[in-house]
Amino acid sequence: MIVKKFTDNLSRFYFNLRINLKQFYKNSSFYDKQISKTKNISFNYKPSPYLLSSIVKYQKKKYKIEDFALETIWQNNLNYEEFKKLNNFFWFFSLDLKSSKKTTQTVINNWINKNNLYNEKSWNFDITSKRIISWLSNHQLTYEDCEEEFKKKFNQSIQKQANHLLNEIKNLSEVENKIIGCAAIILTGLAYKEDSKYLIDGLNFLKKIIRSSIGNNGFPKSRNIKQLILYLKYFIIIREWFKESQNTIPEYIDETIYYLGQSYAFIWQNIKQDILFNGNYISNNNEFDQYLKRFGYVFKNENKETAGYAILKNKKIMLTMDIGDSPSNNFSKFYQSGALSFEIISNGKKLITNCGYFTNAQNKLNKLSKSTALQSTLSIEDHSSCDYKKLDKFNFIVKKGIRIDNKNVIFEDNYWKISGSHDGYLKKFKTIHKREIEFYPEQMKFIGIDKLLRKDKSKNIKFDIRFHLTPDTKVMKTQDNKSILIELEDEGWKFNCDNFDINIDNGLYLGIKNSYKENQNICISGICQDDTQNIKWEITRL
Repeated sequence: MIVKKFTDNLSRFYFNLRINLKQFYKNSSFYDKQISKTKNISFNYKPSPYLLSSIVKYQKKKYKIEDFALETIWQNNLNYEEFKKLNNFFWFFSLDLKSSKKTTQTVINNWINKNNLYNEKSWNFDITSKRIISWLSNHQLTYEDCEEEFKKKFNQSIQKQANHLLNEIKNLSEVENKIIGCAAIILTGLAYKEDSKYLIDGLNFLKKIIRSSIGNNGFPKSRNIKQLILYLKYFIIIREWFKESQNTIPEYIDETIYYLGQSYAFIWQNIKQDILFNGNYISNNNEFDQYLKRFGYVFKNENKETAGYAILKNKKIMLTMDIGDSPSNNFSKFYQSGALSFEIISNGKKLITNCGYFTNAQNKLNKLSKSTALQSTLSIEDHSSCDYKKLDKFNFIVKKGIRIDNKNVIFEDNYWKISGSHDGYLKKFKTIHKREIEFYPEQMKFIGIDKLLRKDKSKNIKFDIRFHLTPDTKVMKTQDNKSILIELEDEGWKFNCDNFDINIDNGLYLGIKNSYKENQNICISGICQDDTQNIKWEITRL
């Protein structure tokens, strides 16, 4: 124990020392000299801002630059979110083209004068990436009809910021930021085609991202739905930049879009629902669907399972379950320990749901949302199926993951079944959790069996199975305490479990980004004494 503590402290010391030395170097004149190696080259390709409409929220009302109090917007008492929005310059996309070009260019000129030297805050990787994209894409205001002196200053600043991204991207762990940074570097290479290094290096990093973080099934290795959509958006934007600039589109970009698109069709377009697994929350991608339609992208996927998600549906009912392994440690930042958790959707409304994900890592609800207790599945002795460890001050990653075995998906007209087992409780409780859910469409009945297969029954263990409901769902226990009635708008359902206690508990619903509402869940509780314990439950339409 003492040796381990000493080793951990030593590792932490060297880690902090390395960070401090790196930061000292980046604040030095040596680093400034390194990233200031720019060329006197021209801004040739002018990208159309509408190509970014999948990631930029365009407002119907456009503002003039003169409407902003330019003397006060740079005040120092901004919170970090406000600071990011101001310094990434995506607010330029909300400007009316009738705005003063001179004023807009003065804002950029003042920013360059104040931030020409690297500083950790305004040169943050994500902020810098978006700033490059915004400055180049809003060229009608930021670059047109400018004086030669400003033109030179603008071109040098773009190159300097891109040099900083090239220096940082190889050591970056945040995959989401990497793809945005890649896009900014590639756009710089297309815009300033006289210097080929940006395009060559940007595409090389893009290929590394494809190899390292996208699985063979065309889904990110994180199994995170939000990340899938982010990847698809940026790969399409990059492709459209190539197309508009009349450059040959690399085949691997087309291929990656094809596979990402198939996954997107499976996880959203086929169902038009946000399923709340592994970092997902309610988003509604209808606007992105319109973007895809406008640019001629059509994706299809008729599979019943992709990337560990099983989805079975007809015109009235959808059943989906997480039957995938947990991602490897370095891809598990958004993973929620909901092995074999499921959701039921009836006529477009969630009957059974997972509780969603709280994205703000600085809030304690972020870690709470990773808990098995907030997923519609089984937990043992109030433990989650996965253990987590700290990645940094706020983020947690999987310490020891789980593996899914014996998974099976059956989809017939009058019979559906999804089943699987996982080893998340094997080490701590010598227990395998197996779940199978059957659906009989003609009877509108779900039958679930959760099995606990124990390799050591010397100690009794407590289990809980939760079935979470949306905040507007109403529930009531029957007088015989054997059933629970569920009212879902104009639908009635009955939940049964004959052999164990069932109760209605209060909980939290995190399905809306960075907010929470109180909800209720149905909970089956019991003590497992035998080597095999079967817990059978039913959900039937009234």
